[in-house]
Amino acid sequence: MEDLVDVRIGLVYSPQPLEVELADDADVDALKEEVAAALADDGTVLWLTDKRGNQIAVNGARVTYITLGSGADKGRIGFGS
Repeated sequence: MEDLVDVRIGLVYSPQPLEVELADDADVDALKEEVAAALADDGTVLWLTDKRGNQIAVNGARVTYITLGSGADKGRIGFGS
């Protein structure tokens, strides 16, 4: 089973976050730089490519938060950490 990088993006006026699974070979450090650039400039679009090769565009001005994590916690059930 391949490891995945989970990206959750909170968006203005959206009750649910956008969830994208990136392949384990995704360059997380480069992704962090792209996220920082998109959040720094309101006119910037953040492009992500998911594990299936689909491309997703996110308007940087509409992002409220972004979390990066591993797919290891995906199947966890319950409360707490």
